Amino acid sequence: MSEYIEHDRSGNSVGIVEKKSHTFAAAPDELILDSGARLGPITLAYETMGTLNADKSNVILVTHALSGDSHVAGYYSKDDPKPGWWDIMVGPGKGIDTDKYFVICSNVLGGCMGTTGPATINPATGRPYGLDFPVITIGDMVKAQKALIDHLGVTRLLAVIGGSIGGMQVVEWAISYPKMVASAIMLASTIRHSALAIAFNEIGRQAIMSDPNFNKGDYYNGPKPDLGLALARMVGHVTYLSDDAMRSKFGRRLQDRDSLSFDFDANFQVESYLRYQGSKFVQRFDANTFLYITKAADYFDVRQQHGHDSEVKAFAGVQAKFLVISFTSDWLYPTYQSRDMVKAMKKNALDVSFCEIESKCGHDAFLLPNERQSTLINRFLKRIYEEENDAL
Repeated sequence: MSEYIEHDRSGNSVGIVEKKSHTFAAAPDELILDSGARLGPITLAYETMGTLNADKSNVILVTHALSGDSHVAGYYSKDDPKPGWWDIMVGPGKGIDTDKYFVICSNVLGGCMGTTGPATINPATGRPYGLDFPVITIGDMVKAQKALIDHLGVTRLLAVIGGSIGGMQVVEWAISYPKMVASAIMLASTIRHSALAIAFNEIGRQAIMSDPNFNKGDYYNGPKPDLGLALARMVGHVTYLSDDAMRSKFGRRLQDRDSLSFDFDANFQVESYLRYQGSKFVQRFDANTFLYITKAADYFDVRQQHGHDSEVKAFAGVQAKFLVISFTSDWLYPTYQSRDMVKAMKKNALDVSFCEIESKCGHDAFLLPNERQSTLINRFLKRIYEEENDAL
């Protein structure tokens, strides 16, 4: 996921938001993970926007991708220069209208933005978990989110919405808690990683673990594996773009020079851009978290996660109404993967709307301003809200 930022100081911003936390799963009631390991206590960082209505029927859970966090929209202070990662979509009058809906977004289990993860102090040792942190799955992330939703007293979600790895969480919610999810919106996502996606993640993980400062994951009191993490980010960032986007933005233009330098400095603009993205990423993200979240994404498969031998059987118990959006230039999670998912849903007679949006921006298109995407989401949510309230 890129770090696209749009500054919205207009009346369409949700304004000032506050990061909150919920701690649960203290011994002896630790969370039992899909691996069989037990984890607790767990703290989940989350933020809310909008107003919860009296019957709590307007709740939307937004799930984030690899490098996202709970800060989906708004600002932490009036001087904060950086809005949330999906500020273009969440706010008054936007695709996810906070004048109408109560929006919740939490940092995933295994994260490094306030939620328990490998950088968290292990209560058994008094030191950061590091690689002693148990391997987690998308299902484990959703179990932790479910604990938060229960804590907030919400028994039914109007919608769960997410792109990329966030979309995997959306599907997991719909399958694991069918009675709680009225609708589900997936953007630029998949129900299982291809060999290509796994390969790119493995290159990133190997870059981190090969860094001399990695120290088997125990680097918190010394030099960090910044070079490895920066390289992992550079590789990942290429998969988020497209040939058209890179050709339009960079081409073969040189960086601050009129001719080749005949050395290994950043001669081309694209080289300079990737180095900048890598160096910026290491300032805010934990290398171990990168390992754990990418591994969770690679493990995700709706067939295996719930013991089924086909996608059709995996969706058999789902009750949610779906909106699935893909993008023409997304080669990380190409449209054929969304179509296969939609076919499996339709074979279960699910209410599914599907749209492939024309875009030259690659996988990151769902994070960028797109009127068609905003309109689709806004109208879909309006329909679901009306149908839910008519059924009351």
